Amino acid sequence: MKFKPLPKLRPGDSVGIVSPSFVAPAVFPLEYELGMSRLREQFGLNPVPLPNATNPNATNEDKASDLIEAFTNPDIKAVITTIGGDHQIEYVHRLPPEPFRNNPKPFFGYSDNSHLCNFLFRQGVPSFYGGCIYTEYAMQGSMDEMTSRYLRLALFDGGTVALDSSPDFNDEDLFWGKPELLSKRRRYQPNSGWHWDGEHDAKGVSWGGCLESIDELLRHNAPIPSLADFENIVLFLETSEERPSDGYVMRVLRALGERGILATVQGFLMGRPKAWNFEQPLTDSEKERYTETQRQAVLKTVRRYNPTMPIVQNLDFGHTAPSICLPYGAPIEVAATRKQIACSF
Repeated sequence: MKFKPLPKLRPGDSVGIVSPSFVAPAVFPLEYELGMSRLREQFGLNPVPLPNATNPNATNEDKASDLIEAFTNPDIKAVITTIGGDHQIEYVHRLPPEPFRNNPKPFFGYSDNSHLCNFLFRQGVPSFYGGCIYTEYAMQGSMDEMTSRYLRLALFDGGTVALDSSPDFNDEDLFWGKPELLSKRRRYQPNSGWHWDGEHDAKGVSWGGCLESIDELLRHNAPIPSLADFENIVLFLETSEERPSDGYVMRVLRALGERGILATVQGFLMGRPKAWNFEQPLTDSEKERYTETQRQAVLKTVRRYNPTMPIVQNLDFGHTAPSICLPYGAPIEVAATRKQIACSF
């Protein structure tokens, strides 16, 4: 696998804003404007919405057109998604490869944007799993310092960096669309840190995403890396606000195992589960039980197919906060002997 280097940005550069899944700006304009203002004021960038970024009636063809324009327009130096959703399996794997392969630039998105990250990976274009407008830039109260620090690494600085573990975390949302909540800080609670299993070190390039989206890739037979490619991959996964059961998580991992993927990859990283949503506002003890049940399901299932590779769980990427915009399709080292994970930004 050969990956193209991504250019870094400078203050004043224009970044394309796209809504490849849910067009949240058409429903929640307050948070959209907050995120856009922070891009301008805190990061010194010029956000340029593509034509359908705010169009509630945008079709999959419209969204594909925006993506192609964002990558082929030389004035746009990076592409940032507004949010995820549940649409990309319907069209992303059918995008023409040349506009993306020939115009590599940083792309930021996660959740349903796992499909786009996987598509770019297959074109030799790295990306960043994280950094959406609504969930990172428009965080109520203020952006998380850790989130901002890794976004600056991805956008401007680069380099190989040892990842941190946040001392606290949030997985309990506040409602959108309420002006009085824009300045309110969410509830944070102590973080238990990384959970390691295995004594071997591992190196590879990162590939993965939201477990529910990976399930969609598998069940619809969308293109993913070959088994030979997986020999050089560190797999990373995380679960969404849908709070999938431990049985569902086990079955998706089992599908990866039966395809030979788990036996082939070099290492396995799991993001911190989001254990709360508005429909199921669990107590702290209930959230701990959910998290521990998922952790054991992951460990048991992965170890069934790969008894030796390093497994690290409860990392700060995905659907909780703070959130690292994890490099996707980039070199990554998982050093169990030093309890350290280093990524190339």
